[in-house]
Amino acid sequence: VFICAIFTYGIIQWQAKKSLKQETVTTEIIPDFIAEQLESKIYNKKGKLSHIIHADRMEHYTDLAVTHFEQPKYTLYPKNKQAPWQISAREGILNEHNRVRLENRVLLKSSDENSLIQEVHGKYIELDLTTNIISSDQTIMIQGKDFTMYGSGLIVDLNTTQMTMTEHVQTVYKKNPS
Repeated sequence: VFICAIFTYGIIQWQAKKSLKQETVTTEIIPDFIAEQLESKIYNKKGKLSHIIHADRMEHYTDLAVTHFEQPKYTLYPKNKQAPWQISAREGILNEHNRVRLENRVLLKSSDENSLIQEVHGKYIELDLTTNIISSDQTIMIQGKDFTMYGSGLIVDLNTTQMTMTEHVQTVYKKNPS
């Protein structure tokens, strides 16, 4: 009787373990909607253009509260009515707090030809669409009219055009031909 009880218990445990393996389901996250060749214009509360988004592809995930972009390009209009800035990358993720994380070949470019800073290059930059503040803790290269600056860590307020670099590594000045 004891051996039969152990044998029966072993079979029950084996069946339970076998059914557990079969119940394991792989959950694939599927976007709620997809847009190709997206262009969207966003306006502030006063009806003025805040920013424009272009992307080759956009996938929105409602459950995760994120939107994934391929080849995003944002045109940002500062609140002080200065010339707009463009920021582009290979990938971007917009979260529910209006923050965009841009990765892979990020380029911030001024549309003002007379701006002291012309371009900012990096691997990763975060953009707050509410405040127009750009930040990064990664390596950054800034190109200006007569210089190229290397460093890491950056905070840029596009409304005041104030830039702060956390760690300056090197600046190379070039002489303009006169």
